Amino acid sequence: MEADWEVEVGGGAPVIDAAWAGLVDLRLDPGLAHELTEAAQFPALGRALATLNSSGSPVSTSKCDVWTLVDPADWSPDELNAPVKCAAHAVGCYIDLLPASGGQWNVPETASESCKRLCARLHSVPLRCCRADLVIRQANRGHVELELGITAYLTGCGATADEAAQVLGTALHAFADAVLAACVPAAASSKLQ
Repeated sequence: MEADWEVEVGGGAPVIDAAWAGLVDLRLDPGLAHELTEAAQFPALGRALATLNSSGSPVSTSKCDVWTLVDPADWSPDELNAPVKCAAHAVGCYIDLLPASGGQWNVPETASESCKRLCARLHSVPLRCCRADLVIRQANRGHVELELGITAYLTGCGATADEAAQVLGTALHAFADAVLAACVPAAASSKLQ
């Protein structure tokens, strides 16, 4: 699976808003993920959100969305490791990830280490026609101290719209499993190795 990451902090960069009025705290009940509008549109997203917000997960989520990419200029078969004939249709989604424990991503270096580990895990997953792009951003949970989060953009493509949706669903499953393993705080990660 293709994966990459970058940092967009400061200036006019977007901020993850985890204090928005419509937030459904899935950490309290991950099963609620299946009731979200986005999960009704795309059930694989609901399954991924339930996994990402499960007890023991190193992250929680704050916002997500899913959409059909209609303009072929919006994706590149090369970036998705896809043969051209398998890139006629594409589906995308995003999930905002926040650290489950305080101080986990309080500086770009710690969030970057999580992204590097996550990308390494995703690269080892034998999936084509998809990718994950991780963007480290400042997060607002209503606190004064700086906190960072990660916006994960996932894209899947296929020869048909159904095939593209199936690929994205498989990529979301792989992504959620990789997050559970890769985004643990550095101190806990070194104990696991």
